[in-house]
Amino acid sequence: MIEVEHLTKYYGATPAVRDVTFSVEQGEILGFLGPNGAGKTTTMRMITGYLPPSSGTVRVAGFDVQDKSLEARQHLGYLPETVPLYTELTTMEYLDFRGRLTGLLNARDRRARIFEVMEELNLVDVSGKLIGALSRGYRQRVGLAQALLHNPDVLILDEPTVGLDPVQITEVRDLIKELGKNHTIILSTHLLPEVSMVCNRVIIINRGKLVALDTPINLAEGVGDKAVIEVEVLGLPADVAKTLRTVSGVKSAMLTLPDGTAKDGVLDGVEAGTYTYKIDNNPQKDVRPGIASALVGGGFSLLELRTVRPTLEEIFIDVISKEQDEEDYEDAEGYPDEYDESGDEYDEEEPEVAPPPVKETVASKRRVRR
Repeated sequence: MIEVEHLTKYYGATPAVRDVTFSVEQGEILGFLGPNGAGKTTTMRMITGYLPPSSGTVRVAGFDVQDKSLEARQHLGYLPETVPLYTELTTMEYLDFRGRLTGLLNARDRRARIFEVMEELNLVDVSGKLIGALSRGYRQRVGLAQALLHNPDVLILDEPTVGLDPVQITEVRDLIKELGKNHTIILSTHLLPEVSMVCNRVIIINRGKLVALDTPINLAEGVGDKAVIEVEVLGLPADVAKTLRTVSGVKSAMLTLPDGTAKDGVLDGVEAGTYTYKIDNNPQKDVRPGIASALVGGGFSLLELRTVRPTLEEIFIDVISKEQDEEDYEDAEGYPDEYDESGDEYDEEEPEVAPPPVKETVASKRRVRR
């Protein structure tokens, strides 16, 4: 449904996006991740045709967004990070205006489609309210509604939950899941748990370069050496730890005390009780059967045994760190380091152009002399 090939964008001599290639299949929800300044928004704007690439191609539903822009946009719905709303209009007035812009020229058909979308997004109750009087959550819904009016195959959602409270975030997340049943979606967000719960695959981009593309599960397996096994055991900690260390493949057993601190090594003096032990083990070998057998055979009460895999946040940090370690961005590639240390993305706006010099007139010369 979406094909991105060797997409590159420069602002002057500064690369915002570098040779990015990926595809999104029909009915897929793709999470688009990256730190501030990574080039996410620039990439999404090029996919929608809002920005022209320096090189590379983007095809939506088979149409090149540069050569067949109108055809491609008929299949696209776009929710930018800053929703383009007219606060002096009511919800109904705004959606009617947007409907006419998207080609819904027949008044009866347009009104029917508007009510269909408002019902889908729970906006009927605020159809007569001014957008300026709506909560941020409802404004996001209105933004989604304008993106859905022409019933596009593809939705590009740039930070759809930014600024929302936890209840609103949950509502929008559930809405995206529902929309994913009938639409192909690219979702950019900083809320990584949101990606884990919603997305089929994940792209991670850093400094304009694609550094990871896979399912969240496969990405977790890629950092599988960071996975640990946790066991909850009733017994004397010194004896439990000694038993755990006899299991082949177990490197260490860290005791988690009730106050949250961890303790390793000699555990003499710690009273018997129910404790959790984090076990560092050889990732190439499944040590769980050996752990269970050793503990039960040693007379301990094994209450729980679980594998704790890296969270998406940990995966994200791991992937970004590895990429930065492997490539000295400035020295190896010769690209200037022009990222905004404040955290704002340098690629969000076109570079400012200085105004033309003011021509000095005869009248102005006379005023200066006076």
